[in-house]
Parts: sequence; structure tokens; C-alpha cells
Amino acid sequence: MPSPLSPDLRRRFSELIAAGSSARSAARRLLISPASGVRLAAKIREGTSLEPEKCGRPEGNGKLAPHKDFLIELVEQDPDITLAELRGALIEAEGVTVGVPAIFRMLKRLGFTYKKRRWSRMNDVRPASAMPVTNG
Repeated sequence: MPSPLSPDLRRRFSELIAAGSSARSAARRLLISPASGVRLAAKIREGTSLEPEKCGRPEGNGKLAPHKDFLIELVEQDPDITLAELRGALIEAEGVTVGVPAIFRMLKRLGFTYKKRRWSRMNDVRPASAMPVTNG
């Protein structure tokens, strides 16, 4: 996806339009596509902002967004709960059928992480075989 036009270029374009240039001639002068010039000129005529609109998918939408609090509650009650168990609980309690990767991504967005070795430090230099064995 191409990057949006810079604010400086948008400002210079609006100055050319205010000076009486047509959209296509102003676009040609600033070396942007004629279609982009026509779209920017329409924004200027409507009086809307020339700031580029946000690209990408809107945040917060999806099947799991309304069930965020339920997931947080389940994970805080039992930190060792598996993703499959979370999926089962969602189906049983909320009637929502989603895949395990979707649950994983939601938990990751919420700040939860999964650690195999619970009591080891993140930057521990010892190999895993040298770590003390704990039950649980």
C-alpha cells in the first residue's frame, strides 16, 4: 500500500487551488496523480480536513471484543488454563465459536503471555537443562 501524501505537499496543493489552479494542473505541477489531485480538490471544496485518513482495519471490532472481560476473568482465575479450555468455556458460557488462534491474539493484545518455565527469569543465561525442576 502506498504511503499518503505529506502534509507539506497537501498544504502546497491547497495553496495552488486557492490561487485559482485547476485540480489537474496543480497535481501536474506537484507531480502527483491527477486522480489524487481531484480527490484533494474535492476535500478542499467540501471544507474537510486534508489530513490523511487512517489506513488498515479498524480496532476493537471482532467476535471476541464483547467477551474481553469474560476472557480476562477466566485467565485470572486459573492462570494455567489452556487455549482449548478457554475456547470450550466461551462456547459453553457465551455461545461464541472462535478458533484457538483468535483467542491467542486477543490474550496477547490484552497483555497476557505464556511462559513454559514459570520461575525462570527472561534473560537467564543458564540452559534449560540446568534449571531446577519444579512440580507444577
